[in-house]
Amino acid sequence: MLELIKVNPSSGEPIYRQLHEQIVRLIVGGQLPVDQVLPSVRQLAEHLAVNPMTVSRAIQQLVEQGWLERRRGQPTRVANKQNAPTTSSLQLLAPQANDLISQAKQLGISLDELQVLINQQWNK
Repeated sequence: MLELIKVNPSSGEPIYRQLHEQIVRLIVGGQLPVDQVLPSVRQLAEHLAVNPMTVSRAIQQLVEQGWLERRRGQPTRVANKQNAPTTSSLQLLAPQANDLISQAKQLGISLDELQVLINQQWNK
């Protein structure tokens, strides 16, 4: 699982939020199935070379939102989907799609040109 998570410290987005979003995407995308055990906060922090408090903050938010569950004395696990929020893959991509569309409009790129670009990138 560690190899699936990457953060960009020079990004304008806080690291805890990057980590949060990536874990949600892995759960929604099925790469982290229900009851999958997550690495410890310390392991994640070492792998990502970030402060353990940053990782802990992201994990705590995921627990509060129902994506993960913690039980005393046991590792953190992916929560049962009945308890997790209902979020689709398309909902997760909507903000990036909106950003892409806004940028395309600013650059004067038509919808047809944007679709051609997306098709080219998709087929790589």
